[in-house]
Parts: sequence; structure tokens; C-alpha cells
Amino acid sequence: MKRSLIFLFLALLMACKATKRSAGAEEIDIANFSNATLMGEHMNFLASDALKGRDTGSEGIDLAATFLMEKMQENGISTYYKTYQDTLSNYESVAFNIVGALEGTDPGLKNEVILVGAHYDHIGLLSNQNGDSIANGANDNASGTVTVLELARYFAKAGTNKRTMVFAFFSAEEKGLRGSAHLAKRMKEEGVDLYAVLNFEMTGVPMTDKEYLVYVTGFNSSNIAAVSNAYAEENIVGFLPTAESYNLFKRSDNYPFYEVFKIPAHTFSTFDFTNFDHYHKVGDEANSMDFSHMAQVVNKMIPVVQGITNSGTKEIILK
Repeated sequence: MKRSLIFLFLALLMACKATKRSAGAEEIDIANFSNATLMGEHMNFLASDALKGRDTGSEGIDLAATFLMEKMQENGISTYYKTYQDTLSNYESVAFNIVGALEGTDPGLKNEVILVGAHYDHIGLLSNQNGDSIANGANDNASGTVTVLELARYFAKAGTNKRTMVFAFFSAEEKGLRGSAHLAKRMKEEGVDLYAVLNFEMTGVPMTDKEYLVYVTGFNSSNIAAVSNAYAEENIVGFLPTAESYNLFKRSDNYPFYEVFKIPAHTFSTFDFTNFDHYHKVGDEANSMDFSHMAQVVNKMIPVVQGITNSGTKEIILK
């Protein structure tokens, strides 16, 4: 059965639940939806020594993948393909993205797709440094992974997304954006009407002396910051000059989708090169993360993602 027919079947099932789910959404306290305790539980697993740095193709990343699939299933998020696993076609050993979906509720908008993503791999083991050789990858990028997991949990509970939402956890980002490059190519070949990509990278510690909560890469390539702040009803998304000077727009999983689809595709982050000293080091551990900050990023971004997902027109425009 073609995926379009499967989606039609899912839409009929969801129509039966729409009233109940929409009513339930009104009771969700968005400002306090996520919390530090839950963030800590997720982070303490994904960045634990047991996963040995989640190197692509390793047993550790397989454990992370199982964790993500279990959480997606618990939250009622459907598989996007036959299973959650999307095996990479551009990597020499077995590796896979984890991809789930929530069918859109609006007949006129559900064929348009919003992709919310983060990479869940890291770099594995390094040379021994004071008895530690595991590059746990808490900030990079268990933090972004948990952010997306929590956003997915919210939208699954709310049931109000008019467009179809795809939640993608990319593998092999550290190997050259392989996971996102694979999925972008696959979705393009399948004729997916992809409206925007909202990627999350290194959201584990707050910035200081900034007038905004997160910055967005490729700030000047579209009006996404203005759209985001309008939905947030405050200035939470800003411009980081260092991100532009380091060309971060091309260095995370948003970029392959921009290249292939020529659509708004951006990464949100709170790593500003001054607030975290353990990039690709063994010190990137869960105990150096600010779980309250991470929960705040989720809660503040919910209205942004919701507004973009439910807007009547494609209001994010490339410049």
C-alpha cells in the first residue's frame, strides 16, 4: 500500500479522535509543559557512559535509537516509513535515522510537511584523559535530541497540528551530515511538499548577556526570526554574529534540506562559543547541562512551532 493511502487511513482514524484531542489541548499548561526533572531523566540516559559517545554504527547509538523509538511509540507518534528506522543509503556501515510523524488535521494543509529534527549521534571514544575516554555528547547533541523529543510529545498530546509533522533524529551528522543528506534526498524523490525544517543543536546551556533565548542560523536567509518572535509574543529568537562568521548555517542538519528543497531550513541553538568549553571533549557530560534552561527552550518554542505548523499560508519566506 502506498504511503499516501496509509496516511488517508490514519487521517480517518484521527478524525474520530480530533474533538477529544483538541479539547484536551486546551488543558495543557504550555509554559510548564516540560520540566527540569524530565529533561534530566532523558539526558542522563542519552549522555550516559553506557552509550559510549553514540558513535554512528556503534552499540551505543543503537541503545539511543531504541530509547527514542520507545518514547515515540509511548507518545503515540506514528512511524513515517514502515518502521521508525530510516536506513542510510550514503554510509558504509549500517546506520539509520529515527523518523516519526503526526498526520495533519486540516484537509487543505495536511499534505504540507514541517520537519522538526536533531542529530542523535556523537563522536564516540577519544584518547584517555584523566581516566575518561568517552565523549558523551550531552550538549552535542543529546540536548537537541531531547528538545525534539519533548516537542513531539507535546504535539502528540495536543493533536492540533494542521500540517503533517515529521520528527527526525539524524545519525551520522558528525560524519558529514550524512543522515540529513540521505533523508533530504529521499523525501525529495518521494515528492514530499516540505514547507520548513526546524532543527535543534546544542541547547543544553543558556547564553549570557543576550536579549534573546536562542539564536537561529541563516538568520538573514529568511524571515524566520520575525515569524518566530511574533508567535512567541516576545523576542526569543535572535541573531548571533559568531554563528554567521563561522557559517553555522551550512554545518548542521538543516543545510541538506535547504540545498535539496530550497526552502526555509534553520537550526536553533544556545551554544555561543563562550558558554561551553567541552565541544567534542570528554567533559561534555549531562552534569554540565542546565535542565531548567532546556525545559524553558521547549516551552518557549512550542508556540513558535505551533504557529508555523498551523499558519494558513507559508509565511516563512526566503530572502
